[in-house]
Amino acid sequence: MNYRFLTFLSLLPLLLLSACQEEKKAKPMAMVPPVAVYEVKVEDVPWPSEFQAQASGSRAVEVRARVQAIIQKRMYEEGDYVKEGQQLFQLERDQYEAQMQQALAQYNNAEREWKRIRPLYEKNAVSQKERDNALAAYDTARAALRSAKINLNYCQVISPVSGYSSKENYTEGNLVSNNSLLTYVNQTNPMYIDFSIAAPERMRRQQLQASGRLTFPKDGKYTARLRLLDGSMYQGKGEISFIDSQVQATTGVIKARAVFDNDKGAIMPGQYVRLYMDGDILNKAILIPQKCVTITQKGAVVLGVDKENTVYTLPVVISESIGQYYLVDAGLKGGERIISEGLIKARPGSKVTITPTLAEQQKAKAAQEAKKAAESKEKK
Repeated sequence: MNYRFLTFLSLLPLLLLSACQEEKKAKPMAMVPPVAVYEVKVEDVPWPSEFQAQASGSRAVEVRARVQAIIQKRMYEEGDYVKEGQQLFQLERDQYEAQMQQALAQYNNAEREWKRIRPLYEKNAVSQKERDNALAAYDTARAALRSAKINLNYCQVISPVSGYSSKENYTEGNLVSNNSLLTYVNQTNPMYIDFSIAAPERMRRQQLQASGRLTFPKDGKYTARLRLLDGSMYQGKGEISFIDSQVQATTGVIKARAVFDNDKGAIMPGQYVRLYMDGDILNKAILIPQKCVTITQKGAVVLGVDKENTVYTLPVVISESIGQYYLVDAGLKGGERIISEGLIKARPGSKVTITPTLAEQQKAKAAQEAKKAAESKEKK
């Protein structure tokens, strides 16, 4: 008898069992993919509008000569801030001083004549015609004197508003005529912010308001915020002072304007800014992150996670894009958990594990590091 063969047969079951166990160890168990979820809420949500806009002075004033004269001197530095009533140009005065002196002499003569005739007329010593002629001459001389004074004063060209001056159009020594444009002054406080609202967007909001899904400001007044070119937010809020009641036929937009205080001069005329118009409220709205939504040939879908952490598919109807969110018109009621991170690994009908979002993990890590830093500082 072959004892070696019998020994092999007796050990064979043990070898097979060991091989099976090794094979099981070699095959890893299927991993349950981790996902982060977003809990769907129904709530009132502010819905600001965002526009590309341009700043302009609340008053852009043309500074013009009111008389014909030679420019003697420019009294301001081009581009400087000037105050209302500040002198900008000095025009030659000689001829207007002479005209005023002549008008003054005529006025004095007419006044003396009128003072002489009036008591005589009351005593019936002169006729009605003489009295009327003296009064007419007096009134004419008085008007001529006033006109001469005005023209003389116009030789000093002053700024009608406070604001930033522009460059001169005529240099010293040039003869300017009545109504010649000398320069501009832009009043920059307050500052106008001009923008345009696309007509379809305005109509969409009006439709939502009519259906009760959107509430306009009760007093009809919108507030506004600004983002400047460097990306910073302007300190201070403005208000929407004007929204046109008609659509521009050539562009299909509605003209609008906001007003901002600009006492520090941080906004300059012509500057491009980003304007946010606040005041509209979405009523009982459902907003979901855009990253949760997958667009298919049959429409938009999201992946939900039930109480047993099983994935299922939810078709949704989305409409407006609001920041990084979509407004959901149908498909969600609130309270659902939908996958926001880990969509690629999740499959309908499969199990998943719920983990914090990447932002939550980073926040927690930062808080932990800050705590450790504080503790280390206390020990020192």
